[in-house]
Amino acid sequence: MSMGKYVLCLLALAMLLTIGVRVQGALAAWASGEGLLVVLNKSDNTASLVNTKTLEVTATVPTGEGPHEVAVSPDGRWAYVSNYGRRETPGHTLTVIDLAKKKSVGTIDLGDYRRPHGIVTSRDGRRLYVTCEGSQAIVVVDTERREVLHAIRTNQNVSHMIVITPDETRAYVANIGSGTVTVLDLVNRKIIKHIDVGAGAEGIDISPDGTAVYAAARAANKLSKISTRSNTIVKQVDTETMPIRVKVTPDGRNVLVSNARSGTLQVFDASTLELKKRLTVGRAPIGILIEPDGQRVYVARTMDDRVSVIDLRKWEVIGEIQPGDEPDGLGLASQK
Repeated sequence: MSMGKYVLCLLALAMLLTIGVRVQGALAAWASGEGLLVVLNKSDNTASLVNTKTLEVTATVPTGEGPHEVAVSPDGRWAYVSNYGRRETPGHTLTVIDLAKKKSVGTIDLGDYRRPHGIVTSRDGRRLYVTCEGSQAIVVVDTERREVLHAIRTNQNVSHMIVITPDETRAYVANIGSGTVTVLDLVNRKIIKHIDVGAGAEGIDISPDGTAVYAAARAANKLSKISTRSNTIVKQVDTETMPIRVKVTPDGRNVLVSNARSGTLQVFDASTLELKKRLTVGRAPIGILIEPDGQRVYVARTMDDRVSVIDLRKWEVIGEIQPGDEPDGLGLASQK
């Protein structure tokens, strides 16, 4: 084996070990206490905090206008909410929620960057990566100073959702208006590639090992599997009507897709994209969140003002949460 290949093997092994430690740590934290589910209510401008054991709302916290997506810090202390705004008033802020105190404790102003939507945290919780639809960009936010560090342009229309690789060197952004997934170099702050996945590219997730990205095109009714090594589509299949969110199970074996117009949740094999299961859940299922142990999934039914709780082992609805008006974005924290 050449020295170059040997180094690559060592790097790959290190990344897999890091992922394994993170997964085990997340499971340990989850097993140590009850969970706190964060449900964003878009039309109420609030976040409902829900006890995952009782499925009862324990607090309702005000946000900015049009809260769409939420990211929870790795330590479970903070929730960061993207305030998208309304049709006539584009949002430009993030609401900071103290989950221990169950109250809003501040706002991060994104300045000229408008219509924040997709949002994820770094592994250490010190940075946020936020899509800004109105600015064709993502912004990187310092969570300690609560300010924008810099922005990276996507040059695509309606940059909506975002995932980052485990090593945090690249981001994949789904662009509804352009029908693309943009690959961004987070280190050198530049565009690597635009990948055409079909009209209405919106839902997106990345496999736990970072080798594949899954993107749904809501107008084309397609689910694409993208290799992060080649940044090309390796498989594409049809879905039911209006696939709008995508989530990979923690074990990396399955891909869940919510179909807003069909009112269904589909499960595809992550390797082959073969359809494995289908469940009717209600009107306009959008947000999906899977518990760290992979046993339950939460699906926000926007038009029903409900969140379904589904047992992934039995493949049946086992509960229902009643948050506020038009639930969508979901986040989860362990409560010790």
